[in-house]
Amino acid sequence: MSEFWRDPALPFVESRRASNSRACYRPHSHPTLSIGVVDAGNSRFQCAAVQAPLAPGSLVSVPAGLVHACNPLPDASWSYQMLHLEQDWVATLLAEIAPHLAVPEQAFISHSPAAYQAFCQLNRVLFSDSGHSDKEAALIEFIGQRLWCAGQPLGRLPEPSASLQALKARLLDPWSATPSLTELAASQGLSRYQLIRLFRRDTGLTPHAWLLDQRVQQARQRLSQGADLAGLAQELGFADQGHFQRVFKAHVAATPGHYRRA
Repeated sequence: MSEFWRDPALPFVESRRASNSRACYRPHSHPTLSIGVVDAGNSRFQCAAVQAPLAPGSLVSVPAGLVHACNPLPDASWSYQMLHLEQDWVATLLAEIAPHLAVPEQAFISHSPAAYQAFCQLNRVLFSDSGHSDKEAALIEFIGQRLWCAGQPLGRLPEPSASLQALKARLLDPWSATPSLTELAASQGLSRYQLIRLFRRDTGLTPHAWLLDQRVQQARQRLSQGADLAGLAQELGFADQGHFQRVFKAHVAATPGHYRRA
């Protein structure tokens, strides 16, 4: 079972609960600060070249843009909760608390019972019938405690490459046909191997995987606003509806229709 919580009155946050899931995620990123906890089962967190085991009670926080994956062990299931927060909202809140506080640019893993319990208490409030102000207050208190970034530091966000900005813009241009790897490499005077290595260093993904990740991020935003499924696949550049379904599920562990109905 997997369920999502969203509220138009609090557009900067989305939460999720999943029970006995065997779904696996491809390496992906989020445009949000993402914080999750493991409720049951053993799993593994992967970020760049780093892998770390997770157990019930573990908490993971991942900054926006950092490619990662978190999956159950082979032939096993797990239960988890996940919170996605707009990073600008978090940054504004931390600056209110103290001018020197900022959103960390690295991932953290914590096995602190206090951090796990604080997260679970917050998510119970978000999924409850409490009012908007009570939910916002719970979010502010949880972020302000900073238990979510007090664990073991892991992978950091890579330094962005200025030379890739034009290539990324070209890949995301909805009015242009998606260029081949050969075309992209030639436009920069690089071999295909060099281009892939440059993209991996900058994003953690190959050019094609990065493009699919960006399209899924756009799809999540559009679906949370109630976008129609029929035209969304074509609008975002997927080959067809089936391709959209497969890629979305591999990144989100839910179908587009399930995500939209949340």
